[in-house]
Amino acid sequence: MKKCLIVVDFQNDFIDGALGFDGAIDIKNNIVKKVERFHREKQDVLFTLDTHTDAYLKSEEGQNLPVIHCVKGTFGHLLQQDVKDATKEKDLFFEKPTFPSLELGNYLLDKDYDEIELCGLVSNICVISNAVIAKAAQPNAHIVVDALATASFDKELHEKALDVMEGLHIEVRNR
Repeated sequence: MKKCLIVVDFQNDFIDGALGFDGAIDIKNNIVKKVERFHREKQDVLFTLDTHTDAYLKSEEGQNLPVIHCVKGTFGHLLQQDVKDATKEKDLFFEKPTFPSLELGNYLLDKDYDEIELCGLVSNICVISNAVIAKAAQPNAHIVVDALATASFDKELHEKALDVMEGLHIEVRNR
């Protein structure tokens, strides 16, 4: 079975930086274990990185979320260290200027995955939008989100996002 793990935006600014929140770091060990397992099984591991410039506040997203974060070249943009330590040279990274990654979707188009699993931050924004991108790019793949390896700053929105993903035929594990 050909599988892929997508770790969404597990970056310093979402953990203890500009948009950090209680509970974000709590999913770290689950993510590290997943990355290590996918590597052991010789499966693909992909990462998305929320990536902005100093002009962020002038962007559509910046107009609606006026908190400068994940500026390329800053500590906040970096992958959380323990997750970074689990990466391998063959892993792929997709920098994205907004919630979903069209580049990730285009990459997935010519793949033939049986299962794509997503985890990371933030469940009701970037995780859900990239799960939809994966579903569109790989309509025959089984898409999975692990509830123990994703989180949100808003527990109610987190649960609603998981509900919506289930409605989109995305399996939510460990709920």
